[in-house]
Amino acid sequence: MKEGIHPEYRKVVFLDTSSDFKFLSGSTRSSNETIEWEDGNTYPLIKVEISSDSHPFYTGKQKADKVGGRVDRFKKKYNMK
Repeated sequence: MKEGIHPEYRKVVFLDTSSDFKFLSGSTRSSNETIEWEDGNTYPLIKVEISSDSHPFYTGKQKADKVGGRVDRFKKKYNMK
């Protein structure tokens, strides 16, 4: 591999802003903000809007649309049976 072309991979803390859920993971993303983690070390903080803690698919709060396919929608639109 060529030297100097790969981004630096480091541990960062991701913060879900909608639920205040935090988790430590590896990333190449950087941030000017830092946070002290449970192990006593300081890591860069990256804020995200949605994580597995707040995403409807993972929380079980997802709405399932019971609408049929194209033909069913067409028939419903033009009141056909």
